[in-house]
Amino acid sequence: MVVDAARLWTLNHRLLTVVLDSCTAELAELGLETKEFFVLAEVAASPYPAELAAKLVISKASMTGYVRNLVAKGFLRREIDDADLRRQRLILTPEGVTARDQALKALAAGFELRLARITPADRSELQRILLALLEEGAGHDLEHSGAR
Repeated sequence: MVVDAARLWTLNHRLLTVVLDSCTAELAELGLETKEFFVLAEVAASPYPAELAAKLVISKASMTGYVRNLVAKGFLRREIDDADLRRQRLILTPEGVTARDQALKALAAGFELRLARITPADRSELQRILLALLEEGAGHDLEHSGAR
């Protein structure tokens, strides 16, 4: 059986959209838009705005707007990077940590409703597959192995 990559992508996108839509009200109660949540969720791992924009595939201009909003809401603060005084580093405030954690809890609950439909073994397999798809260099390895 041939599995169409576009169909898999569409199904994955639909699943993510359904879960995010189910949490929109909870995110709004926290004072977050969906994309602002993603910024909060990733800022600890990627604390520089340009790096964060690249990781989240968001334009630098959009990232500037999200950061400005999150600073105004008290969820982030900007600091000058001691290693490079020209760069600003983004830091989660205690309020930002709380909002991020509550948003993650809401998203996990929404996703758990979907995951409850599959067996524990299928969950493990899904995790293995997702990790394989996200593995660094996986596409690069396929390119050079002749497999396509």
